[in-house]
Amino acid sequence: MRYFAALILFMLTACVGESSADESEDFVRVPKSIIKDQGIEVEVYDYDHIVPFLEKENDKINVVNFWATWCIPCVAELPYFEKLNQEREDVSVTLISLDFVKQVESSLIPFIIENDIASEVILLDDPNSNEWIRKVDESWSGALPATIIYNNNAKAFYEQSFTFEVLVEEVNSFKL
Repeated sequence: MRYFAALILFMLTACVGESSADESEDFVRVPKSIIKDQGIEVEVYDYDHIVPFLEKENDKINVVNFWATWCIPCVAELPYFEKLNQEREDVSVTLISLDFVKQVESSLIPFIIENDIASEVILLDDPNSNEWIRKVDESWSGALPATIIYNNNAKAFYEQSFTFEVLVEEVNSFKL
């Protein structure tokens, strides 16, 4: 009888554990990856899962650019972010695409390949833009391009396009 009771208790505990794990997966959206040929992978996140990209605590100057392949000024300035990423070891560049998820394989990944983008590219897929835009920065109207430059000591938000010279000047204003 003792073994039977222990077995029942074990089964109940195991079932409770599985149930709570399933509930947490339903409650919290787990980032998924969309993988394309030629080794290109774009991870898709909702706003809550991009927050760590906006709040890194490291020994670098972090540059986070919100952009889209359909945004002409965004596409025009991307080479400057790429050049900055390649030339500066003290800088970390993350490109957060606002392209549509259903167009990742037809637009975003071909764009990354054609333009030889080496910076980290992630996709923000969150329909609650009226909420997350203000969380990124209170002053952001939602227009693209938009950039955050920060380190452990300071943070600045820019709702503008950059030339390479101005981008470097802004990055250089952040002391490590």
